[in-house]
Amino acid sequence: MKNNYLINTLLIFLLLGAIISCEQNNNDNLKKKSHPSHKYNYVDVDVSVLKYHEMNYLAIYSDIYHQDGTRRFKLTPTISIRNISLSDSAFILSATYHDSYGTLLNEYVDDSTILLSPLESIEFVVEEKEDIGGAGANFIIEWGAKKYSNQLLMQSIMIGTIGQQGISFITEAIRMDSLTKKD
Repeated sequence: MKNNYLINTLLIFLLLGAIISCEQNNNDNLKKKSHPSHKYNYVDVDVSVLKYHEMNYLAIYSDIYHQDGTRRFKLTPTISIRNISLSDSAFILSATYHDSYGTLLNEYVDDSTILLSPLESIEFVVEEKEDIGGAGANFIIEWGAKKYSNQLLMQSIMIGTIGQQGISFITEAIRMDSLTKKD
């Protein structure tokens, strides 16, 4: 009789744990659909008034190979764009996501432009379930400013977990080209 009571109690706790876990997973899925940071400030800007224009390449990894190179470890990249200027705004003109073959997968900035005020940051997230970017995936980020300023810090933070195993690392963007208009 005592053994049945213990088994029933254990089964009830296991059932409650499973229900709570399912409810938490549903809540996690709802969070993934929203932006990771504040609402972005979209503006209409005449690009011709921007005196400085730059294009950056940011390597990201939606997965990496492990063991013998045939197995893939899925990752969640967060693309962080930070305006490190104390006084000047920047304008994010486009942010495009490409796979290992250079194929365009997604555009993270619509037809509008994102205003990035001094010391403001924005993020874009490539969900872990996205599995077509590959180990050679990248973002091309175009931005402009009213004058030359080395004011944006662009990084990608990749993180992934399987069971109790976790991995994380960062990459930093490099300038592909710049075009400074003469006054």
